[in-house]
Amino acid sequence: MLQLPEDRRPPITPQLALRIAILGGIALALFAIIFFRLWYLQVLSGDRYLAEANDNRVRDIVVAAPRGDILDRNGTVLVDNRVSIAVQIDAQKLPGSGPERAALFARLGRVVGVTPRFIGREIREQTRLLPYANVTVRQDVPRAVYSYIRERQNQFPAVTVDRVYLRSYPYKELGAQLFGTVGEISKEDQRLSRFRGVPQGTIVGKGGLEYVYDRYLRGRSGAKRVQIDALGRPKGEFRQFEPVQGRQLKLSVDLNLQRAGQQAMSEAGGIPITDGVKNRGGAFVALDPRNGEVLAMGSYPSFDPNIFSKPLRQSTFAKLNSEDTGAPLVDRAISGLYPTGSTFKLITATAALETGLISAQTPINDPGSIQIGDIVFKNARGTAHGTIAMSDALRVSSDVYFYRLGQQADGTGKQMIQQWAGRLGLGRATGIDLPGETKGLIPTPAWRNELFRRKQTDRPWSVGDNVNLSVGQGDLQATPLQMAVAYATVANGGRVVTPHLGRRVEDATGRLLQRIEPGASRKVKISQETQDVILDGLRRAASEGGGTSADVFAGFPRRVMGKTGTAERPGQADQSWYVAYAPDRQRPIVVAATVEQGGFGAETAAPAVRLMLSEWFGVEKKLIRGMSATR
Repeated sequence: MLQLPEDRRPPITPQLALRIAILGGIALALFAIIFFRLWYLQVLSGDRYLAEANDNRVRDIVVAAPRGDILDRNGTVLVDNRVSIAVQIDAQKLPGSGPERAALFARLGRVVGVTPRFIGREIREQTRLLPYANVTVRQDVPRAVYSYIRERQNQFPAVTVDRVYLRSYPYKELGAQLFGTVGEISKEDQRLSRFRGVPQGTIVGKGGLEYVYDRYLRGRSGAKRVQIDALGRPKGEFRQFEPVQGRQLKLSVDLNLQRAGQQAMSEAGGIPITDGVKNRGGAFVALDPRNGEVLAMGSYPSFDPNIFSKPLRQSTFAKLNSEDTGAPLVDRAISGLYPTGSTFKLITATAALETGLISAQTPINDPGSIQIGDIVFKNARGTAHGTIAMSDALRVSSDVYFYRLGQQADGTGKQMIQQWAGRLGLGRATGIDLPGETKGLIPTPAWRNELFRRKQTDRPWSVGDNVNLSVGQGDLQATPLQMAVAYATVANGGRVVTPHLGRRVEDATGRLLQRIEPGASRKVKISQETQDVILDGLRRAASEGGGTSADVFAGFPRRVMGKTGTAERPGQADQSWYVAYAPDRQRPIVVAATVEQGGFGAETAAPAVRLMLSEWFGVEKKLIRGMSATR
C-alpha cells in the first residue's frame, strides 16, 4: 500500500490568522481610499479641473529694462538708450497656414523690407525660445512704417508696432572696444554664474565694459503677465510690472582726451608709407601714474557699436574680424602683442642699475656697431655716439650701449632683464577691468630651449636673444597697456598700479551707490638714484639737442619725459612706439602709443602722443611729423 509523505507544516495559529486579517483589511481600506479619490477627481470633479487647467495658466512675458548710462569722469554721457519702433507679430493671432498667411507675410515684407521666408524663419526661431512673446520682425523702422501699419490694421492682422529701447553710442567709433556690445542673452550665457536666473529675452552685455559691469547696467526687467489656455492661446492680460532702468556707471575716462587719442590714431594710421600700406592698426593708453585710472584708451581701426543694437548679419560680423579691414573688433591696447623696440630700454636700464650690473656713471663706448658671435649689431643708420653713460644713452637711444648690457646680463646667468620685465608688469595680465586681456611673453632660456627640444624652433637660446631683448626686439611680446604700467611704475617710484576704468556706480540722479575699488597695487623696490637717472635721460630725450623726440616736443610748454621705439617685425615695415610721462602736481599722466608699420618712433607715435598731451594740458594741438632718424 502506497503511503503519502507526512505533512510537517505547522498549523496556522489563531494569533497569526488575526494579524493577517488586520493587515489585509488595512490594505483594502487604503486601496479603497485611493480608488475613491481618483474617482472623485476624474469623474465628479474632472470637468471643473479641466476648465481651470485650460483657462488659468499664467505666463510672464519679459519687458526689457533700459540699461544704465555710461558716463565719463566729468559726467558726460558716453553710452545711453534710445527709443526705437519695432514691428512685431503675435503668432497666436496669425491666420492658419495657407494663402491668407502667405499674403500677410508678403504685404508685411514689402513694408518693412524683408522676405516672407525671413518672417517665417523668425517666427519659428523666436517662438521656440519664447513661446508666449511677440515675434520681432524688424527693429528701428521709420516713423512712416509705424503710421502705415497703424492706419491699415485690418490689412495686417496679428501685426503690432511697439516702442522698444535700443543701446545707443552717440560718439560711434569713439571708445568702441572699451564699451563693448550688448545682445539678447543666449543659452550659453545662461550657464554662466554671472547670468544665473536672467530670463530669456533679456539684453545683456556681450563684451567690454557692458559685459564686466552688466549686473549694474542691466537693471530689472519688467513683465507683462498673460493668461493662456492649454494650447498656448491668450485668454487675457493681467497688470504689467514696469521695468527698472539700470544704474549709471561713471568711468575714469576723459572724453576730450579720448577724442584726441582717437583722432591721433586715425591720422597716424591713415598716413601712407612707401609700400602703399594704409589704415595701419594702432593703439593708445593714457594712465594716471598715481592710481592707475585709465584716462583714455583706444584701438585703431575702430567700429560703430550701434550696429550691434539690432540683429547683425554674419557677413558684417566677419568683416569686423577680418585682417583685410584691420580687424576692428580687436582691442589692440590690451590684446595687441608686439615687440616694443627701444621703449623697452627703460626696463633694461632699471634692471642694470638695480642689480649693480653697472652704475649710472659707468662709461660704455658706442662706435656705432658691435659684433657678438657671428652677428654684427648696429645703431639706427650706424650712428656712433662715442663714450656715454646711462642718461646720454637714453637721450640718444644708443642701441650699442644696451646691446652691451644685454650681453653682460646674459653672462651672469641670472636673467635680470627678464626678472625686471616681470616685476614691472610684462608677461602677466595687468588686471584691468576689461575682458580679453593677453599676458604677452618675456622670452627666457628655458622657454626657447623647450621649444627647441620639441622641434618648434631651429635653435636653442643664445646670447643674441638676450641682446635683442635688451632693446625690445626678438621674441618679446607686450601690449601698449603693459608698457604704460611699466613707465608709470618708474615714474611713481615703484608702485605697480592696477589700471582700471570703472570709478563709481550711481543712480539716475548721480547719487553715489557704490565706489569701484581697483585691485591692489604691487610694490617693487626702485632706488631714488635709479629713478632720477632714468627720468633725466627720458627728459633729455624729449628736450635736448640730439634727443630722439626733441624735434617733436620743441616749444612744448610742459616738461615731458619720453622714449621712442622702432620695432622690427618680419615681413612688415617697422612699428612706431612712443611712451611718455608728463609730471604735474595735479594732473600727471603717462601715455603710450603704437602704430603698426608706422616707421620710426619719432615719426608717427611721438606726434600722436604730443597731440594727446596738448589736449590734456590745454595747449595748442597739432600733429607733427617727427624729423629724427633715431629709434
